[in-house]
Amino acid sequence: MANRPASAIAFVLSVFLSTLTVAHAADPAFCKPYAKAALNQVRGRLIEPACASHFQGTRWSTDFAVHYEWCLGVSAGDADAERDTRTRYLKSCIGR
Repeated sequence: MANRPASAIAFVLSVFLSTLTVAHAADPAFCKPYAKAALNQVRGRLIEPACASHFQGTRWSTDFAVHYEWCLGVSAGDADAERDTRTRYLKSCIGR
């Protein structure tokens, strides 16, 4: 019986934390255009020789699904920040 309150608290806490994650995840309707924009940025990096040498990781993936699935797991704000990071990099390597 002593474990019952602790397990009830753990259950309530896990439900609460899982709803926070779902509540903050980006919407599929947001993520589809996000992933398309990410691919456009990746193509821009591939076209510009000055940009092509410093890409690493999934940020510069040429796979739509990589960007889309990542977006679904983060907040819209985090996705916007990632898009802004790619934009800043592209502007810096192109020299604009």
